[in-house]
Amino acid sequence: MKLRHFIAMVCLLIFSSGAFAYRCSIDMRKIDEALAKKPAITEAQETEVRKLRAEGETLHEKGKHQEALETLHKAMEILGVQ
Repeated sequence: MKLRHFIAMVCLLIFSSGAFAYRCSIDMRKIDEALAKKPAITEAQETEVRKLRAEGETLHEKGKHQEALETLHKAMEILGVQ
């Protein structure tokens, strides 16, 4: 029985990290699309968004998907994107 629980946990970890990875890409694309539309934000806000977006991508590439999502969502919040 313990082996079944272990296998189930491993499967959940594998599949959930893939879902986070996919979500990162979607959020990065949303940020890029919003920036391309020249949003009504200050230069300082745009600089912060670009910094957060780059930081999120770096975290994503390192496999730190939850941290990447949190960082990307900060940028999306500034842009008013959901």
